Amino acid sequence: METNCFYIPDLLVFLVGFLLVYIFGYVGVFRGWGSKQQQEASSCLISLAHGTPAVLMAIHAILSTEQPCSFASANSTRQNFVLEFSIAYFLVDLLHYLVFFPNDFLFIGHHLGTLYVLITCRYVVKHGAMAILGILVLAEVTSACQNIWSLASARKKDDPTASKLHRFMSPPFYAFYSTVRGILAPLFLYEIGVFYSSGVADNVIPRLVWISWMIVVVAGILGSMLWILNLWMELFRPRSHLEQKIVS
Repeated sequence: METNCFYIPDLLVFLVGFLLVYIFGYVGVFRGWGSKQQQEASSCLISLAHGTPAVLMAIHAILSTEQPCSFASANSTRQNFVLEFSIAYFLVDLLHYLVFFPNDFLFIGHHLGTLYVLITCRYVVKHGAMAILGILVLAEVTSACQNIWSLASARKKDDPTASKLHRFMSPPFYAFYSTVRGILAPLFLYEIGVFYSSGVADNVIPRLVWISWMIVVVAGILGSMLWILNLWMELFRPRSHLEQKIVS
């Protein structure tokens, strides 16, 4: 008796899954919101569905590696699974920006750069997932806080509860984000740079590839720091104006 096995690639399953989550948010959860808010909130929803699960799966994929490995090691099956999960998310969110916000070149560029790193690691060189997943953990560990904060920010003018939540979350979220993106991520990236620049990975990860990875990640960190710096300035600006009025 023959058994026919119908195999569906993980990437395709993840793509469909994130699309369904986006549609569920768009036509269901955020249906009563304004058009732009509805679109942005649906993007936040798939980001929530990706961020924390990606962090947990990436940590598990790194820690469950049986053999001693380095930033140049071949990708394990679990590591490829996480890479495909993240590739699917960024593809769906990129589609969101191309359809609804085609002039948002910053986010489109960010997603294209991220996809380049993930896809080359998964399908081209098939090595270096330890480094890329480590970066992914640091990039997504703030995702839950950021998306809840973003949803509250979108509704703060229409909902007093959302306004209170936004004010309450802003200082701790900014501090958390600044610590991860401004301290931990650069330190980890430095370790990766030292490792790859030594040449030990050149036989499995071409120098042009890892240098391009570094450029994309550095650009992402700098962009993140400019974004959070602007938010810190906005947070303290009203207080500064209030203090000036009191003095005068």
